[in-house]
Amino acid sequence: MRTGFFLASATGLAALIVWGITGLPAFGDYPGPYGDLIANLVKPQRHMANAVSAVVFDYRAFDTLGEELLLFSAATAVALLLRDTRESHVEDIVDATRSDALRALGAVAAITGLVLALNVVAHGLLTPGGGFQGGVLLAAGFAFVFLALEYHSFARLTKSTYSEGLESVGAGGYVALGLVAFGFGLEFLENFYGKGVFGRLTSGGSAFLLNVASSLAVAGGFLVIFSEYLQENMAVRYGRSRR
Repeated sequence: MRTGFFLASATGLAALIVWGITGLPAFGDYPGPYGDLIANLVKPQRHMANAVSAVVFDYRAFDTLGEELLLFSAATAVALLLRDTRESHVEDIVDATRSDALRALGAVAAITGLVLALNVVAHGLLTPGGGFQGGVLLAAGFAFVFLALEYHSFARLTKSTYSEGLESVGAGGYVALGLVAFGFGLEFLENFYGKGVFGRLTSGGSAFLLNVASSLAVAGGFLVIFSEYLQENMAVRYGRSRR
């Protein structure tokens, strides 16, 4: 019966994919003018050099809020499913022995990842990158601690109170910035202070703050997911499976 259900659903999915592919425009075809409009208007209207970030954190900032809530929901679901394996259940885990060279390399990689993440976030309105990419890099920096150093160091740095707090501050801060715009009599998430000088880190107005808030939310969400999966994996490996 399961095989039959799978074949029926797989057939329907395959038909849907084929139908979608056959309806795609030809390679290189550009069906709409919106990209050209944004590229021409983003500098005089928003004082941003990165048109993608201008769309994400200004023109369509409300859509970005929905994307953050999707990640927030995913992290919450993972925590609900795996949270019964708590931090106290993995206290007796002994990490595999790693060489001093590998541990040193891991420490350097973690620090480098952190610096790179901050750079990507800070320059999100000027160059390719921004809050989402910087948030992922920030979480990856902590992942290096687990990969090259030890699980317990990673667990101490990414306790649920830290990672969940970081995610909540980022997501809540994003919404709060929209409410501040309301307080100034503007639309939700509209820029509420000067656009700044084009080409500087402070250009783009409150979009820069939205960029920072999204980086915190993304980093916190991924750290929650990383922590829960690694905690579950390590607990099962050492015979402390979920109850």
